[in-house]
Amino acid sequence: MIEDVVAEIVATVLEVSARPGQPVVVGDTLLLLDSMKMEIPVLAEYDGVLDTVTVVAGDQVRAGDVLATYRR
Repeated sequence: MIEDVVAEIVATVLEVSARPGQPVVVGDTLLLLDSMKMEIPVLAEYDGVLDTVTVVAGDQVRAGDVLATYRR
């Protein structure tokens, strides 16, 4: 099953911690976002393998934007 990782708020991507093909487990940090001077980690909600990352550091994202996908 493919899961989308979406932004929940308007933010700037500070760091991309995971790469496509990388196995992830619940709680792994996939990305780090910045919104209103707060750093917000985006965590894996399921175990799986990262399929795609659609953002790079410096990108501006809006709520609902797909940041990455992974297979459970």
